[in-house]
Amino acid sequence: MNLNLEDIKKLIPHRKPFLFIEECKIIENGTIGESFRTFYDDEYFFEGHFPNNPIVPGVVIVEAMAQTAGVVVSNSLEKDKNKSVLFMSINKAKFRKPVYPNHKIRFYVEMLNKKRNVYKFSGQAYHKEILVSESEFSAMITNSNIL
Repeated sequence: MNLNLEDIKKLIPHRKPFLFIEECKIIENGTIGESFRTFYDDEYFFEGHFPNNPIVPGVVIVEAMAQTAGVVVSNSLEKDKNKSVLFMSINKAKFRKPVYPNHKIRFYVEMLNKKRNVYKFSGQAYHKEILVSESEFSAMITNSNIL
């Protein structure tokens, strides 16, 4: 199943300037997916990270992996607008190659396990077919109205 930007916005609450995926493909409902994002040279964070040598911050790359996982999980749940996906942990994050302006990145995520409302995923980010980053992370699905 292929999801465009408007479909993604129906599944996760993130919006510009903090929505870091543009399209998503559900490979296995609730467990495996991949998303894509081109980081253009006018991104707000390039001004300070770093002047004269713009690089996508590692936290943005990990956040994009987590947003991909959020879409994969949310797409498999009942369409309840009161659900939120909240980060719980980030482990084993590695940044292997820098991501520069105008790089199109593919984020691949796969669920490792689920216990009640807590999901653990592994994720990888690729530019072309080169691994640029990887991480394991967990998130909790919660009702938005309890925050």
